[in-house]
Amino acid sequence: MKAYVGVTDGEWYRFLAARPTLTEVNFWRPSGAREFRVLSPGEPFFFKSHHPHNRVIGGGFYSGFAQLRVSEAWEFFGQANGAADVEEMRRRIGKYRSQPIAPGEDPMIGCVFVRDTRFFPLDDPAGPPPDFAPNIVQGKGYDLAVHPRADYFQDLLLRLLGVPVEIDLSEPWHRDGPVYGDPRLAPRRLGQQSFQAVVLRAYHRRCAITGDKIRPVLQAAHIRPLSAGGQHRLDNGLLLRSDVHTLFDRGYLAVDPDYHLHVSPRLRDEFGNGEEFYKRAGQPVAVPEHRIDRPHREGLEWHLGEVFLSR
Repeated sequence: MKAYVGVTDGEWYRFLAARPTLTEVNFWRPSGAREFRVLSPGEPFFFKSHHPHNRVIGGGFYSGFAQLRVSEAWEFFGQANGAADVEEMRRRIGKYRSQPIAPGEDPMIGCVFVRDTRFFPLDDPAGPPPDFAPNIVQGKGYDLAVHPRADYFQDLLLRLLGVPVEIDLSEPWHRDGPVYGDPRLAPRRLGQQSFQAVVLRAYHRRCAITGDKIRPVLQAAHIRPLSAGGQHRLDNGLLLRSDVHTLFDRGYLAVDPDYHLHVSPRLRDEFGNGEEFYKRAGQPVAVPEHRIDRPHREGLEWHLGEVFLSR
């Protein structure tokens, strides 16, 4: 198991610690230039205050990363960005940039999503991490399987969970929860808001079926909905234009396990329309570059069999 300790902004953590109902947060970075590749979804992410306070004040479980415009981060996460409104968020991001955000500017920021967050009482934080140098400004990753102070992280993780559990730090670990398909993929479960953000990013802000890139009408669609046992996972998602999303959910459109589009004959029979889709029938849809991020075969088969209106 790996863990990461990120250095927090004081205003950010005090704002969120006072709002315990916000359990999925955006640990934003003022620049969107660098990817975050230290953890896999489901691994622990801890929050540490700046020196001289230098204490771990909470954490959660890594859910995903995306480069988003400030307006998009606010759209997805709202006050879970650690600010009361978008103007306060812009002001605080600007404080960490070489110059403030100009009026009308909507810069890209790095967004590290953390779910199932828990903040320790501000008067009872945990001790500082081992080997964490004062000059580290963003954070530090740890391999808990080989770290000589693994007991420190074991105690920290138990405090984060709030319940006694047995954890083998030499093995991958994640919080238990309902999963369909291969249980080994369970760590890729995301939070509700981060699901939307990582799907947007993985599909390069283009509808998987039509290629449209008009941002306000693009939505992250679940292949297998939560009500039917699906989860917020990138491999259970497609980025679709809003009307295409509706047609997919109602069974007029489907995608097979080879990523080809199926169009129900009932679209024409019931509405006398749909030529935009019939001319695309049988054609491949766009999917993410990384195989592990692409729609899961079992989910696509389930949608074809249970939702698609084949006749």
